[in-house]
Amino acid sequence: MIDQLFEFVQNHPLLVAAFLMVLFAWIFYELRNSGASGVNASEATQLINREDAVVVDIREANDFKAGHIAGARNIPQSKLDVRMTELNKVKDKPIIVVCKHGQSSGAAMGKLTKGGFERVVKLKGGITQWQTDGMPVVKK
Repeated sequence: MIDQLFEFVQNHPLLVAAFLMVLFAWIFYELRNSGASGVNASEATQLINREDAVVVDIREANDFKAGHIAGARNIPQSKLDVRMTELNKVKDKPIIVVCKHGQSSGAAMGKLTKGGFERVVKLKGGITQWQTDGMPVVKK
């Protein structure tokens, strides 16, 4: 098996080089963005309790009803541009953006920041990590 791998690398150096470049670019991108403005479950809890942070859950309504953080507002990512004005009353408070796995909340974070919200963070790992950490969810 290893012999076949070496033979493939020798026969297709451009293909292997392109693959390695894409792989390294992806790893670099993930490492650079993994800690960017993200909070874990305990940090999010502190923001909610101490600074009255607003939790914005960007998952679709069905996922939201299946389990969400207490007090969270459900504004699906597809409707964020239209419904962003609902958050104008809380522009002075921290906003925690929550998605399913913590991957799509970055785009919503960018939209909110462009919309004039200064203290926007995402929940690292999303609601999945929140539940894995043993934090409570509300089901409606």
